[in-house]
Amino acid sequence: MFARELRQAGHTRRFIIHVRGTEGWEVREEQDDEILRRICYTDWHRVERALQVFTIRIGDLQATGWSD
Repeated sequence: MFARELRQAGHTRRFIIHVRGTEGWEVREEQDDEILRRICYTDWHRVERALQVFTIRIGDLQATGWSD
């Protein structure tokens, strides 16, 4: 549903939202091989909010030199 990956100086940041069937949506943020945040939501409005937060974080990272 949503996936972005940014790279800088050998490091990777991933922002992922995907459908988990009847369980809802999994929202996950990763850095290199570490999961920084992983939450499963059943409320679509929380998913929308998480997407807004991801968009802000991605913009902040790109402003400091991270790229696709």
